[in-house]
Amino acid sequence: METTENNRREFMKTGGAALAATAFASSARSYAAIRGANDRVRVGVVGCGDRMKGGDLPAFQHSAKELNFQIVAVSDIWNRRREEGAAYIEKLCGNRPDPVRNNDELYARKDVDAVIIATADFQHAYHGTEAVRAGRDAYVEKPTAHTMADARMILDAVKKSGRIVQVGTQRRSTPSYMKAAEYIKSGAFGDIVMVEMTWNVNQPGRWRRPQTVPLLKEQDTDWRRYLLDRTMVPFNARHYLEFRLFWPYSSGIPDQWLVHQIDTVHWFSGLPHPRSCVANGGIYLWKDGRTNWDTMTSVFDYGPLDDLSKGFQVQYSSRFTNSAGGVKELYYSNGGMMDMATQKVTPEGGLTARFAAQMNMKPNLLPSFSLIKKTENPAAGAHAHFDPMTAANMRNWMECVRSRKTPNAPIEAGYDHSVALCMNIAAIQTGEKITFDDKTQQLLAGGKPYEV
Repeated sequence: METTENNRREFMKTGGAALAATAFASSARSYAAIRGANDRVRVGVVGCGDRMKGGDLPAFQHSAKELNFQIVAVSDIWNRRREEGAAYIEKLCGNRPDPVRNNDELYARKDVDAVIIATADFQHAYHGTEAVRAGRDAYVEKPTAHTMADARMILDAVKKSGRIVQVGTQRRSTPSYMKAAEYIKSGAFGDIVMVEMTWNVNQPGRWRRPQTVPLLKEQDTDWRRYLLDRTMVPFNARHYLEFRLFWPYSSGIPDQWLVHQIDTVHWFSGLPHPRSCVANGGIYLWKDGRTNWDTMTSVFDYGPLDDLSKGFQVQYSSRFTNSAGGVKELYYSNGGMMDMATQKVTPEGGLTARFAAQMNMKPNLLPSFSLIKKTENPAAGAHAHFDPMTAANMRNWMECVRSRKTPNAPIEAGYDHSVALCMNIAAIQTGEKITFDDKTQQLLAGGKPYEV
C-alpha cells in the first residue's frame, strides 16, 4: 500500500516532469490568447459537482460575454457528472463543452487557456499545482490546502509558474469587506482587541447526499485518481460524495467555513497566521457515520511574534445542531465594534466618558456609519443560485487573466489561510496548543513538529 508522502513525492517528480514538457508551450499559447480584448479566453472546468454548478459557473457566466471568456471543456472522472456538467453548461452558457475523462486529457488540449477548479477539499492544492505546471491560469476553490505539505507545494508551484491564480475566498472581492479592510488599515478603527466569529446551522442533511450516493458505482469513476496522493483504501461512495464529513478528505467545519472568516482576520490585521490555536468539540448529535465534528469551538491568538504584549484573540464557534446566532463576524476595538453581518461600525462597547474619567482618560467612541450603501443585486433573477460575492471574485480573476495583475485573493492569501486551517486541524487531532515555526514553516504541537 502506497503512503501519502510517497505518492506526493512521486507527483512532485513524475507529475512535474510530465507537465514540464508542455508547460512552456502552453504558457506561450495562453499569453498569446489573452493579449487583446478581442481574443477569447478558453476555459476548462475541473470537477463539475455542486459548488461548480451552484456557485462558480453562474458567477463565471455573469461576466463571460462581456470579458470574452468561454468554457470549452469539462473534466470530471465520474462519467455521470461530466455528461450532466456538459449539458448544464450548454443550458447556462449557450455552448456545449467537450466532456473529458480526466485532467491528463484536459491539459493535452491546445484550446484551454485557464481552468476553474472546484473538486473535493483535499484535491485543491494538487489540482491547482497540476494546472499551473501545465501553463494554465486557475481559479482554485477554497480551502487552498489542509496539509502543510500541500500548502507548500502549491505556493511553490504558483510562484515558479508566473500564472494568475485566484483563491475562492470571495470576501476579498466584496465591496463591504474591501471598505472594512481599508478602514482598519487607516487606523481610524484603532487596534483590534478581539474578534468573535460564528457559523451556525441546524441542518442534519448539510453535506449529505443520500439520493446521489446510490448512483455512484466504482466502475463509473476512477477511484485511484480520486484519492490522488492519499493512501489507497477500498472504494467508498460516501467518502467520494460526502467528503466534507470525513477526514482525510476534509476537516468539515474548518475546511469549509473557518477559512472564509479567518482569511478576513489576516487581511484586516496584516498578520499572516495565528501565534497559537486550541480547539474543542465533537460529534454530539448527528451520528451518521461521519468522522468530522458537528460542533467546534476554536480560540486563536494573533499578534507580532517579536512582541507578545501586543495582539488579540479570535474566538470561533460553529455548530450543525442549532442555528441561533447564524453567521457573524464581529471585530472589536477599544472604541467600538465593526459588524460584518450588518456592514456597520458602531461605538457599541467603546470606552465611555464615565469610565474614562475614573482613570483620567478621554472617552473613545467610534462614530456610527455603514461600510457601504446597499445596492440592488446585479443579477437578480438571472440564476437561482447566483452569489454576487462569488461573481465579483470570479470577475476579478477574469480581469487579471487579461491584465496579468495580481488578483484580490492571491496564492499567498491561500497559503496563509491554510496555515491557520492546519493549526486548527492539528489542535483537533492532538488536543494540544498548536503554534507555528516561521523559520521551518512547520506546525508545532507541544513544541515538537507535527504534520496533519
